[in-house]
Amino acid sequence: MRRITRIATVGIASAALALSATACGGKKSSDTSSSPSSSSSSAKAIALAYDIGGRGDQSFNDAAYAGLQKAVKELGVKGSEAEPTEGEGEADKVQRLTELARKGNNPVIGVGFSYAPAIKKVAPKFPNTTFGIIDDTSVTGPNIANLVFSEEQGSYLAGVAAAKASKTGTVGFIGGVEVPLIKKFEAGFTQGVKDTNPNAKVLSQYLTQPPNFDGFSKPDLGKAAAQGQLDAGADVIYAAAGLAGSGAIEATAGKGKWAIGVDSDQYNQAGLSKYKDHILTSVTKDVSDAVFNEIKSVQDGKPGIGEIRYGLDKDGVGLADSNPEYKKMTDLTAAVEKAKADIIAKKITVKTAP
Repeated sequence: MRRITRIATVGIASAALALSATACGGKKSSDTSSSPSSSSSSAKAIALAYDIGGRGDQSFNDAAYAGLQKAVKELGVKGSEAEPTEGEGEADKVQRLTELARKGNNPVIGVGFSYAPAIKKVAPKFPNTTFGIIDDTSVTGPNIANLVFSEEQGSYLAGVAAAKASKTGTVGFIGGVEVPLIKKFEAGFTQGVKDTNPNAKVLSQYLTQPPNFDGFSKPDLGKAAAQGQLDAGADVIYAAAGLAGSGAIEATAGKGKWAIGVDSDQYNQAGLSKYKDHILTSVTKDVSDAVFNEIKSVQDGKPGIGEIRYGLDKDGVGLADSNPEYKKMTDLTAAVEKAKADIIAKKITVKTAP
């Protein structure tokens, strides 16, 4: 049976409430429900098609949503959101993007590399619509913007922090799904750990293998993996696993050890507030600004097209310092700042594969 994509319009005030309501995580079809936009009916329309886990994942999708919300507020546009459905296939994504484009949204942004095949099919049919895709450069075209990040650089800094914070000399990496994108996180993290402490041990584990993408959406998988690494002596765990990463954070906090978040500053995520004291830092990707900048470029009549990369040099990736305990670790923060400067100066080349 064909699945029906649920599309909702974003309102400025109601959107903020909706995000708070979904911050507990979990996949719910009602996550996209919100009041009609307060923008005028003549406002230009834009749209996000979310990745696995949907809005409320306290990570990747929520960062994209923040960019959409900013555009609604500052640019006076009318925003729409479309949620994924569990176990969906390429045809469902094609249907979703086609529906969004037919409704006049411009740009239409696919949040995640899984939209690449669908955008390849849909974009040529709507040459006057800009299609953005986050975390993918495999699909190109005259109306396609590839919004990508140097995740390995931010992850290197996380590795430096983990090595400095660890008391056991054993740290953990949990990847949601074993795909090239997540391997960039692992590669950077492991290199950062080893460059800081060559004797450190890095435990690495992936939750699922393609075509099973549950590793991005099921917190129980992340929790179980983290418990296993904790039992093996890890006292700092970095999870790049979307919504599943919240389970890893829960397990790590439960043992009084350090968790490192991903994509968003997870120390400040409402749905993770009970664990925040144990979220040492987070590897941030400025997905919010990438989404906002792409929307603004289209509204300005000069749409960003082709590869648009965000790295440490542009503050497109980084390491959050919201936790006061992190700031107190002066030896750690100094090492992180030195590593950041060396990467920007190209004194350190960070690997993109383990």
